[in-house]
Amino acid sequence: MIPISPTLQSRLSTPLKIGSVEVKSRVLQSPLSGVTDLVFRRLVRRYAPDSMMYTEMVSATELHHVKELPKIMEVDPQERPISIQLFDCRPDFLAEAAQKAVAEAADTIDINMGCPVNKITKKGGGSSLLRQPEVAEAIVKEVVNAVNVPITVKTRIGWNDEEITIIDFAKRMQDAGAKMITVHGRTRAQGYNGNARWEWIAKVKQVLSIPVIANGDIFSVESAIQCLEVTGADGVMCSRGTLGYPFLVGEIDYFLKTGEKLPSPTPIQRLQCAKEHLQALWEYKGERGIRQARKHMTWYAKGFDGAAHLREQLSVIETVHQGVDLIELAIAQLGNKE
Repeated sequence: MIPISPTLQSRLSTPLKIGSVEVKSRVLQSPLSGVTDLVFRRLVRRYAPDSMMYTEMVSATELHHVKELPKIMEVDPQERPISIQLFDCRPDFLAEAAQKAVAEAADTIDINMGCPVNKITKKGGGSSLLRQPEVAEAIVKEVVNAVNVPITVKTRIGWNDEEITIIDFAKRMQDAGAKMITVHGRTRAQGYNGNARWEWIAKVKQVLSIPVIANGDIFSVESAIQCLEVTGADGVMCSRGTLGYPFLVGEIDYFLKTGEKLPSPTPIQRLQCAKEHLQALWEYKGERGIRQARKHMTWYAKGFDGAAHLREQLSVIETVHQGVDLIELAIAQLGNKE
């Protein structure tokens, strides 16, 4: 039995309120570039029907210069609640992009102020906005004025250990009109190394009145509960823990709602999910989907006899049939060992 304090269970038993939007889950699926497309979100939502999902982050500059919306902005009318995440450093471009996102039925607009990747920060987007709080503030204000859905922000605790500025930054975002903030407990300099510093998320929670969502090192039900206890946050956002494991958001959500832990999927069940994921990517994106599927398939192929060899094979598949045959053979071999 996973220990959970009565205070935490009581606090998290009510819906999450993001401005005017009410979400019946305190567990969110993080936006992940190259991962959280329509296909992946459908798999996650199968196990977490009430959770907020996020698209991959969308460049407001690119949206400004194209006539057709990119495929990464496509949402299923049935997949609610859904948020479209945008990034840029231009308030006017982001306001325009937000209007297009709302037209695509986004329930909220999330602004990425945490991505650590150089190609994003060099152009003034992502976590570079932590060093430009006035620009970040202007962005939120302009986007809030441009649309009638709640605006949220996802960010990090600071640029580096010498510049941990999240307390002031988070206050500014709230004052500018953000209705929720998600804090990844690492600096930009950390990337994804070291441990997430949940204590900084706790400090943010103490000074804000809007919901604070904790992000970073959520790889299991146990880590989610520990994070919620440490931070006092209003919910958790799962990121890398869902790679090759779209069950995680649902597992945490189920535990928070029932106090019971679902049995973990078996290797065979995970591979069956991988096969479905592969086939769906092929149907949705064609050959490009197969190229994208290679990384997903290697994430699924872990934790069982023969997984390393299967990963090698799946990382170079050229066709959907090749991938399906490899997965079905692995499933048959595992079945023979049971």
